Amino acid sequence: MIIDCAIYRDGRRTEGPEDLSDALEQARGAGDAFLWIGLYEPTADEFEMVTEEFGLHPLAVEDALKAHQRPKLEVYEDSLFVVFKPVSYEPRSDTVTTGELMLFLGDSFVVTVRHGQDMPLASVRRHLEEQPETLRHGPTGVLYSIADRVVDHYLDVATELGTDLEELEADVFSPTGGDSRHTASRIYTFKRQILEFRRATVPLAPPLARLAGQGAFGATVPFVQERSRPFFRDVSDHLTRVNESVEGLDRLVSDILSAHLAQMSVRQNDDMRKISAWAAMAAVPTMIAGIYGMNFDHMPELRWVAAYPVVILLMGALEVLLYRLFKRRGWL
Repeated sequence: MIIDCAIYRDGRRTEGPEDLSDALEQARGAGDAFLWIGLYEPTADEFEMVTEEFGLHPLAVEDALKAHQRPKLEVYEDSLFVVFKPVSYEPRSDTVTTGELMLFLGDSFVVTVRHGQDMPLASVRRHLEEQPETLRHGPTGVLYSIADRVVDHYLDVATELGTDLEELEADVFSPTGGDSRHTASRIYTFKRQILEFRRATVPLAPPLARLAGQGAFGATVPFVQERSRPFFRDVSDHLTRVNESVEGLDRLVSDILSAHLAQMSVRQNDDMRKISAWAAMAAVPTMIAGIYGMNFDHMPELRWVAAYPVVILLMGALEVLLYRLFKRRGWL
């Protein structure tokens, strides 16, 4: 459905005709204006009218309707297609959720398509309407503001993930070692959330570098003002910080998982040593009692008056000897 539609002229919002064709013609005729249409999870029929009016490429339209795309930037003859993946994080459940946000930029128009509940664009639009100097840059200003908001939220999510990972690390390395039955599962789940986060942030680096004109991406991107490169460069730098932070979190959680598994292995070895020690101590009297329980006729000590207390004392002495030996070696 169409959430919002407005013409922006000289950085100010003006209400235009309801007909998209007339609104686009009016925006192009003004020279310093552009049309911004916001859609939320449109159907094919709802998007068909927008496609025809703005001449959007069918491959980009297919991606916008189906969603489940990687962050990317694609240049077509009449438009520019950019995909972002906004991210949100729920600390209580350690869950990272991602949405999708697509932008079509062309001659005097911006079409935004949103999937999921992450990062509603109404707040971005209101913020931009309070900054007419940004809107004066036309569709480029909208693209920059959305990219900046998405990446800034990445920084917030990375900070929250880092805080929760510190708590998980403290739990794993506590004297009790956490609940061993669930700790490994928690660590693995956390690692999966970091992987989900990386799927949103890492692929966005090349598109932002291209918008910023960095490295091999020196060519000008159509429909984007060349003077906006420093601003996109700033966003790209922030994204680099996010990716470095996420990479560090991924390495740390892998190290925590390895340390936890090593702790579990050590504990299992300690348990096995204790069990083996107690089993050895139980085996000695059992062996002696088993010998005397065979009821052979020719066992001289059976008719010895002191045989019973001597055997009991022998068992006790052997038990004490074994206990002290295992205790000294740290098995008990």
